[in-house]
Amino acid sequence: MSIHIENLSYAFGDRQIIRDISLHIEAGERIGIIGASGSGKSTLMKLMAGLYSPQSGFIEVCGAKRPEEIRKNVAMVMQNPMLFPASIKENITCGHPVSDELIWQACEAARLTEWIASLPQKLDSFVGERGSKVSGGQAQRIAIARAIAKAAPVILLDEATSALDADTAGAVLAALESLTKGKTVISISHRLETLTGCNRIYQLEGGKLVVYI
Repeated sequence: MSIHIENLSYAFGDRQIIRDISLHIEAGERIGIIGASGSGKSTLMKLMAGLYSPQSGFIEVCGAKRPEEIRKNVAMVMQNPMLFPASIKENITCGHPVSDELIWQACEAARLTEWIASLPQKLDSFVGERGSKVSGGQAQRIAIARAIAKAAPVILLDEATSALDADTAGAVLAALESLTKGKTVISISHRLETLTGCNRIYQLEGGKLVVYI
C-alpha cells in the first residue's frame, strides 16, 4: 500500500480542518480530491507530504511514518510554488544529484525547454528573489519539473496548473500523465474537470472525505 491514513484529524487553534479521515491508496493509483476553497484540501495534502505532523491518527507513506521520512517519498507541486533565489537548474534539482538527461526530460514534460533555450544562460539563468524574474506560469512549470526530477514514488499536485493558460495546462497534464505512469498520484482541485484519469475522486467537505466518483 502506498498511502495509509487512519482516523486523521487536524486543527488550527479552535478551527477543526480535518475530521477523523481514513484513506487507503494502493501503489500506482491516481486519486482526485475536490472541495471548495478553505475546505482543507491543502492542509490534507501537506499532511500527506510530511510538512505537517498529525495531531491525532496517523499517516504512512510507502512504509514511512515520520514526517522527515515521508518527505523523501513525496514530490509536491503547490498552488503557489516556492522558488529559491538560485538558477533554474538549482531550483529543479534542489541540490540533489540529478543527471542532465533527467533534468531536460523534466523540463520537456513541464513545457519549459523552448523558454529556457531563449535565455542567454539557459538552465543557469537566475530566477530572482522568490522567483521575481519569472512569470507565475513559468514558476509553476519549474515546480512541476522539480517534482518530476525528484523521481519520488508519490506525487502530490495541489492545483498544479492553476497559473497556466488552458493550452499549456493541457499539455503539462498530458506530459504528467505519461511520466507519472506507475506512480501514486494525488491531485486536488476545486474543479472536477481538471481531475482526469483518476481511479477515484473524493470530496472534502466539513473536514470529512467522502467518495464523489
